[in-house]
Amino acid sequence: MSKATDLTDGEFTREVVESTVPVLVYFWAAWCGPCKMMGPVVDGVADEYAGKVKVMKCDAGSNPITPSKFGIMSNPTLILFKGGGVVDRIVGAVPKKAVDSLLAKALGR
Repeated sequence: MSKATDLTDGEFTREVVESTVPVLVYFWAAWCGPCKMMGPVVDGVADEYAGKVKVMKCDAGSNPITPSKFGIMSNPTLILFKGGGVVDRIVGAVPKKAVDSLLAKALGR
């Protein structure tokens, strides 16, 4: 079973900007209640979309540069990147169906 891969500020360019596949980045914090609900959803998405979308998680508390760069004011936030640019974002805890709809934008579904 695939899980979302940890992402640090230092890895962002290599893992996200230079990726040849769409990347879903999940910004979260350990103290965040809604993030605890979204964690299993994001891991399930990583498993379901393995090979089509890279799913990564960035602890906003330990990696403040990347969330600041993208104006993240609230956790959890999901940002979908394709070709190194932002396609769309979701703020807050949402059902998996909403994440599937977000990914459809990058996969042409």
